[in-house]
Amino acid sequence: MHLHRFSSLPQDYTATIYLRQHWTDPRLVFHGNKSFTLDARLVELLWVPDTYIVESKKSFLHDVTVGNRLIRLFSNGTILYALRITTTVACNMDLSKYPMDTQTCRLQLESWGYDENDVMFTWLRGNDSVHGIEKLRLSQYTVERYYTLVSKSQQETGSYPRLILQFELRRNVLYFILETYVPSTLLVMLSWVSFWITLDSVPARTCIGVTTVLSMTTLMIGSRSSLSKTNCFIKAIDVYLGICFSFIFGALVEYAVAHYSSSQKCAAKAPQEGPANELTKEMEEVNITNILNSSITSYKRKISFTSIEISSDNVNCSDLTMKTHEKIKFVLRNKMHRIISYFTIQNPSNVDHYSKLLFPLFFMLVNVFYWAYYLYF
Repeated sequence: MHLHRFSSLPQDYTATIYLRQHWTDPRLVFHGNKSFTLDARLVELLWVPDTYIVESKKSFLHDVTVGNRLIRLFSNGTILYALRITTTVACNMDLSKYPMDTQTCRLQLESWGYDENDVMFTWLRGNDSVHGIEKLRLSQYTVERYYTLVSKSQQETGSYPRLILQFELRRNVLYFILETYVPSTLLVMLSWVSFWITLDSVPARTCIGVTTVLSMTTLMIGSRSSLSKTNCFIKAIDVYLGICFSFIFGALVEYAVAHYSSSQKCAAKAPQEGPANELTKEMEEVNITNILNSSITSYKRKISFTSIEISSDNVNCSDLTMKTHEKIKFVLRNKMHRIISYFTIQNPSNVDHYSKLLFPLFFMLVNVFYWAYYLYF
């Protein structure tokens, strides 16, 4: 068998092959040492094996300018029957490591109606029976190795002989590095430029963040559309694009946090009648009422101030002390302010300072784990 042309599609491949079959028919023995090439139309008068291609989706026999078939008869009754066929065959591909994947595909020939009691299939010269694979030049793949097998197919109607050509294809990753990996990495690095722009430059930093997010989204959509028939798979390239998108989106969120902290700090510097003043007043009020309570409860006597007599029994304690729910409200408010102050960024400029170091460092670590996992595991 000679493999002339090969091209791949998602989860199947198309090949043009020269299929040459040999068998011996004792009824066709004749005297002499010569061989005869017969007209291809005589094939209807001869017995031929009913070979078919297993898992073939679409096949056709070339017929330009005439049917591409060859029949050669030898004196010992041996017949050579050659065909030129183009076929599309299914191949179960595992695309989880795409585009760093290696696929194993098969081309299987089997008898349709004659079982192993009628015919036996063998490769004439083992692996040397296959020619042309080592000369193939494919756009996305490199043929690593191939080998031939002889097997049997057990069906309900019997056991049928089967010939198997198994070959391994390794995808060329350089194309995808230049088309997808490098642009996505550069977009991540472009998002880091905003860390060197001041927090007051809102249009500049917002423009960089939004532009890189939209560009990364377009790159992800274009990558998935190139394999529209396999969108259900989570591929290695999808994982990398997701990582890049996360870092770009994280840079945009980082600016939002830094800018919000900066605005809050500026607002806190301005003098205002706010919660801080209210807390001060409440604390002063609590101190005064505590002193009055202790004085009233400790001393049960009348106090006179220049002919004005005030009895402790006539003093309304509820007017001088805070109610219980007000005390609880004050304590809770105080606790909340402490919690908020704990998470408040004291110096917003430090956010950009730390991001300049942490974002590239984490991105490098993620890349090391990513490439190590998909290349060696």
